[in-house]
Amino acid sequence: MNILALNWQDLKNPMSGGAEVHLEELLRRLVRKGHTVTLFCSNFAGGAREETVEGIRIIRTGNRYNFNLIAPFHIRRLVRRERFDLFLEDINKIPFYTPWYLDLPSIVVIPHLFSTAVFEEINFVLGSYIYLMERPLRRVYRGKRFCVISESTMADLVSRGIAEKDITVIHCGLDRSVYGNRKGYAKYDYPSVLYLGRIKKYKSIQHLIAAFALVRRKIPNARLRIVGTGDYLPALKCQAQELHLAEAVEFTGFVSSDTKVEYMCRSHLMVYPSLREGWGLTNIEANSCGTAVVAADSPGLRDSVRDGVSGLLYPYGDIEQLADRIIVVLSDPDRRRQLEKGGLEWAAQFDWDIAAEHFLKVCLDTAGKQ
Repeated sequence: MNILALNWQDLKNPMSGGAEVHLEELLRRLVRKGHTVTLFCSNFAGGAREETVEGIRIIRTGNRYNFNLIAPFHIRRLVRRERFDLFLEDINKIPFYTPWYLDLPSIVVIPHLFSTAVFEEINFVLGSYIYLMERPLRRVYRGKRFCVISESTMADLVSRGIAEKDITVIHCGLDRSVYGNRKGYAKYDYPSVLYLGRIKKYKSIQHLIAAFALVRRKIPNARLRIVGTGDYLPALKCQAQELHLAEAVEFTGFVSSDTKVEYMCRSHLMVYPSLREGWGLTNIEANSCGTAVVAADSPGLRDSVRDGVSGLLYPYGDIEQLADRIIVVLSDPDRRRQLEKGGLEWAAQFDWDIAAEHFLKVCLDTAGKQ
């Protein structure tokens, strides 16, 4: 097949995240199976207009602020110029509404939709724009094939009127060549908590910092490391100062993949307090590194954590319950080791090759190539 994929950004974009990992892990494996893949996405400062990365031809234009406005023109021109057997639209921000202007066999890939969570991140005017842009989803994409990464996202789509028969759940995989404690890292000699991901308001890292102030009352030598970049970082640093946690909370900014894995292996616990996610891939990655997780019982995260087995869930936004879960793991070594063992067994079930095989079947069926 000759496949055209549309996503807001690609993995080289500094603002990329789990949605980009998910799509490109699958696309790379389609290329290895002999299919041709073109990924069309927005550009970024220093980004090449066109390049090939691990067999995927990547075409970039515009920027993250205007891409949805200019993409239809470029996509139509690309489709007129080349013959494609299948079109993949990845919706992880505003839908592109491609059925209005494309007539190709297509699959809609959705990590998660924002819904009302968008108002936690941006101002009411822009939030209303994004919220309203999601509303016509059912009418525009009626009858299309959907691939989602969690049961939570599937339930969200069904609640919006998408037929369950049109939705396939394909869980994320895990890159075992990257995630695992092959170097035999020991845990830090102090109680350590890790957050790793983009620094956005809806990720609710502010809840973690507030909870950590309570944790320090019980475990004074505990330390929190926050890894990642994003526009909410200044607010979090101010919060840590106001709670007198400046010496206990470290903000590392961006780190290399090797350093990221070392942090995951050496930390006693990783926390994911987000309001909404598609899946929560970082939870599985931490489990594979031998680290237990505590996560909010919110859409997506509840799918990637086996409560009481690979980690612990708490009611989203409940600061005291979050602090309690952290204290349980840090103060009870036997309980922590039990969760670490369960996490390793849980993470072992996820594999990108298996995910790609399932995805390929959906692609072939949709393109009429079965």
